[in-house]
Amino acid sequence: MALKSGRKVKPSPSSKASALKLLKNPKIAFSLALIVLDALLVALIIAYVPYTKIDWDAYMSQVTGFLQGERDYSNLKGDTGPLVYPAGFLYIYSAIQYITGGEVYPAQIFFGLLYIINLGIVLFIYVKTDVLPWWALILLCLSKRVHSIFVLRLFNDCFAMTLLHAALALLIYQRWYIGLIFFSGAVSIKMNVLLYAPSLLLLMLKAMDITGVILALAGAALVQILLGFPFLVSYPIAYISRAFNLGRVFIHFWSVNFKFVPEHVFVSKQFAVSLLIAHLGLLAAFAHYKWCKLEGGLFNFLHSRIWRSSALTSISSSPIKILKEERVEFCWNVYPSNIFSSALLLCLHLVILWGLWSAPSEYPYVEDKFSTRQKNR
Repeated sequence: MALKSGRKVKPSPSSKASALKLLKNPKIAFSLALIVLDALLVALIIAYVPYTKIDWDAYMSQVTGFLQGERDYSNLKGDTGPLVYPAGFLYIYSAIQYITGGEVYPAQIFFGLLYIINLGIVLFIYVKTDVLPWWALILLCLSKRVHSIFVLRLFNDCFAMTLLHAALALLIYQRWYIGLIFFSGAVSIKMNVLLYAPSLLLLMLKAMDITGVILALAGAALVQILLGFPFLVSYPIAYISRAFNLGRVFIHFWSVNFKFVPEHVFVSKQFAVSLLIAHLGLLAAFAHYKWCKLEGGLFNFLHSRIWRSSALTSISSSPIKILKEERVEFCWNVYPSNIFSSALLLCLHLVILWGLWSAPSEYPYVEDKFSTRQKNR
């Protein structure tokens, strides 16, 4: 029997109600006003604030080597050192070089537009989740550092975080497959995005069965393979070891978080391993005692899912916590960083960590599962 091509699928009443509720939200008009005002601010910054020369020339040198046919990552270098970003970075900055001719000013305009897109996505996330009062949305437009990264320094973080925020916006609507593709695209620009992966995996395990999780992860892996294919078929070891180097030693002078640590300790392998253990330990503790508390802990949750079948973006509206966030911004804006700014930043991060630990646990899918059980009765 032939299918009727003209048949329309009517949206469910619940989706209509959700859309109408969102459109009637006064925060939308306020957010649009913020976008317009911030666009004017970005234009003024580009026009009157001097460009900060840090990585742009190195990016262009690395892209030039790629466009000239070099596929060995160990030979792709710039003024600041070897290329350490995955293939997505090369494709994006190759396009930017083609569009701008490698000139800074047109690139700043391009990045200014990217900043507005990113701001719009972030505002959408906060309006949709409704976790802030309207006036607190202003804080999303006041970061000197974010403006600088986008329109004065032209870092690849801009593209990575914009794609990540787009992925988060999709995940709000539980569009896991396309969301994972956007997430993988962000990883292909800068590996740091992988720091979001553990919590994302946990959410996936809570929202989908194990088959769905595997398919979503396979889609994300396919993106990495396709983007890195020209390098993987030519010099696979050089590509993987450079683009996804987990053992890279950072320069102490540029450290913001650990300037108070002596340099010989900072560059040591023992310090790196200690930080990794602390990071994984905190993730495990939060997963076991907070995020999977309702399921009886992390191990019970994983057993039930696997054997029987998953910036400070969030800010607070209280005056005290807003002051804390402003102090974090202050620490990041200190240049060059010093012992005091790094020590203060560490203390603030510990306070934030304690706030997350002491906050009540949230279970976003409990209500959905309960409603499903009620309908099935």
